[in-house]
Amino acid sequence: MMTNLTTIETLKNTDIRTVDADTLVDIRDVRVNADLPKQERLLDFISQIKNPYCYKCGKAVVKVSFAETEATLEDRLESYLLSL
Repeated sequence: MMTNLTTIETLKNTDIRTVDADTLVDIRDVRVNADLPKQERLLDFISQIKNPYCYKCGKAVVKVSFAETEATLEDRLESYLLSL
């Protein structure tokens, strides 16, 4: 279990300023089978993207991070849309 936590922390801490973009997966190449159950879709995505925190979209390197909060993405999107 500790190895998995260490691996996740390493992936999460990838620095986009120093990462070799050629080693990253282009998210446009990822194809997840929508017919799979939710847990299997998640595993399929992770196995293809390799690092869900840092990947490419074309020539752009993308870094994803999450705030330590109870609010969901849906909560944030709803709040944003209601503020328009």
